[in-house]
Amino acid sequence: MSDVNLKAAIEAVLFATGKAIEESKLMIALGTEEEPIPKKEFKAAIKELMQDYDVEDRGIRLIELDGKYQLCTKNEYYDILSKIVNMPKKHVLTDVLLETLSIIAYKQPVTRAEIEKIRGVSCSHAVNRLVEYNLAKEVGRLDAPGHPILFGTTDDFLRSFGISSMDDLPDISPDKIEDFRRQAEEEAGIEVTT
Repeated sequence: MSDVNLKAAIEAVLFATGKAIEESKLMIALGTEEEPIPKKEFKAAIKELMQDYDVEDRGIRLIELDGKYQLCTKNEYYDILSKIVNMPKKHVLTDVLLETLSIIAYKQPVTRAEIEKIRGVSCSHAVNRLVEYNLAKEVGRLDAPGHPILFGTTDDFLRSFGISSMDDLPDISPDKIEDFRRQAEEEAGIEVTT
């Protein structure tokens, strides 16, 4: 890589592919299979690129999605871009969809039955809508009778909520859990034992 600028090479690969690329694949592409680019050197170049794009006069940004990197348009330019490019319509997430999505995010992999047990109502429509919006996806099947589908979140989920990985989700404090339990009891008119 001595004759090629590392930052420019990363930028070229990410721009040309247009999708999120795993860190390990980038490191191999920038070096060789036997001798990938050193991780420290790679991380330094990524950090510099992120800083280069994180200025007001740039229309794109470099994001990390669970160990993958992608160049994407800054959110504030979505409306302008949608006038030129056939962009998908922005989806509205109702309270039902947000509740279902949060259960999937925190409990993944999770089945519809588990989601319904938590929500107390049918969730087929909500799960189908989240899959349609590419915020949730099928991630496998549970080894149980009927082999129910397991659901998890997608890279679009991370991108949409501006987080790099599932580790960035906020922790739910015990106080909040107690508040949720109390609200559920009031709404249902029952007492929930823990």
